[in-house]
Amino acid sequence: MTTGDISIPGDAGATLVVDLDAITENYKLIRETCPNAAVGASVKANAYGLGLGPVAKALSRVGCQSFFVATPREGTSLRKILPTAQIIVLNGPARGATDIFFEFDLCPTLNSLEQIETWHDAIKERHENTTAWLHIDTGMNRLGLNHNDLERLLADPERLSELGVSTLMSHLACADTPDHPMNAAQLETFRVARSRIEAVTGRLEASLANSPGAFLGDAFHLDQVRPGAALYGIAPSLDRPNPMRQVVEIHAKILQVRSVDTPMTVGYGAAHHVEKPARIATIAAGYADGYPRAATSKTGGTMHAHIAGHDVPLCGRVSMDLITIDVSDIPEELARPGQAVELLGSHVSVDELAVASGTIGYEVLARLGSRFERLYKGGQS
Repeated sequence: MTTGDISIPGDAGATLVVDLDAITENYKLIRETCPNAAVGASVKANAYGLGLGPVAKALSRVGCQSFFVATPREGTSLRKILPTAQIIVLNGPARGATDIFFEFDLCPTLNSLEQIETWHDAIKERHENTTAWLHIDTGMNRLGLNHNDLERLLADPERLSELGVSTLMSHLACADTPDHPMNAAQLETFRVARSRIEAVTGRLEASLANSPGAFLGDAFHLDQVRPGAALYGIAPSLDRPNPMRQVVEIHAKILQVRSVDTPMTVGYGAAHHVEKPARIATIAAGYADGYPRAATSKTGGTMHAHIAGHDVPLCGRVSMDLITIDVSDIPEELARPGQAVELLGSHVSVDELAVASGTIGYEVLARLGSRFERLYKGGQS
């Protein structure tokens, strides 16, 4: 879809287009890349800001059966959308808040000895057979059992056997840098921990690879792969071409065009000084819509937008509701009030905007606001 195809409603300033077919094609590519593993999908944070319902339904239609969320509340929302899917809650159960896992058939991830104790008490109290995932920290130093925790758990084999663990998981810290030595180190640490745990429980399934981990090779795929960002078009590697399809487009309308000349400035703080006569267009989007303010800051970079075959630079600071762009070098008929401007799309990638803003594509997507007119295309089986 090009800028010329976009019609922004009169009562909206900008339109967010989510290509569900691109998401499902990205899912299929990861499935082809990991032929010997099951491939789930991370849909936490409202499917990375793109809409839990449409995204989860589209992925389910192409065969995705396991979905990962961060919190139980996210899990209950997803359960209402997908009644039969496996839903794994990554942040785990809190004491006094375990009933929700049973009532909505949510699988907890046990990240600490405290969570293990909480879950053990819950299943004993309810006398219900259920499954859980067990998270082993292999170097991320975030969630998961560290070495000492694992030793304490292994010292109580009866307790370990009673947890109903079906899958062991860990999380890669540097998979987006394929040659980083930590990748191999984490894999080996995970293998050792898995063998020790399975000596108590018998064989368990294992999951290590996130989006970039899916592209590290068969050794990292194990039984279950957990892609997230790559499904939504973000590059899985920092230094290799992006194999994923672009998923998101943002188009905002021009509100006004004015001619400026030296010694004039543009925007807050008089941050942009006009160096020659210019035409400046103001468009209806800003950081309240999730467009990064740092895209034109001195600490970030200088970003561009796109109009009908022409890249146009942003100028001045991104404000809450408005962005200014320099349209001096394009024909006047292409830069009039009402004209749609591509802020993200086939000519401006999420990763490009992230780099210019000093952040990552994950954050750009997750911050996309609710003020956009949202359109979904594709997604049918």
